Formats: sequence, structure tokens, C-alpha cells
Amino acid sequence: MTPEQKKTAEKMTSVKAAWDKAPSGPKKEAALKHYKAAEKANTAKNVAETNKELDAATHALA
Repeated sequence: MTPEQKKTAEKMTSVKAAWDKAPSGPKKEAALKHYKAAEKANTAKNVAETNKELDAATHALA
């Protein structure tokens, strides 16, 4: 695992933890959509897209 991949994996864990703690509602639903897209991009080994979606999920929870 490259350092970039490791950083992305840690970011996914962090975003998932933030999502788990978030109260139910439209922000959480929007974040889930982005998180699922990040998982799909991560499976396809598209680090840039994964990070973009994780950033969008974080923004949606804010």
C-alpha cells in the first residue's frame, strides 16, 4: 500500500466515524451518498475520485 493509499484509507475511516456520529437528517443522507461513491471509487483504485467524494461527504456533514 502506497502512502497515498494509506492516507486515503485513514480518511475513509475518519469520514465513516463522523457519519456514524452525525444525527439523522438530510445532511447525513447527502454524506452517505458521497461516502458510497467514495467506496466505489476506492474499489476501482481511483484515489483522486475517492478523495473528492470523501471531501464532499465531510462538507455535507458540516
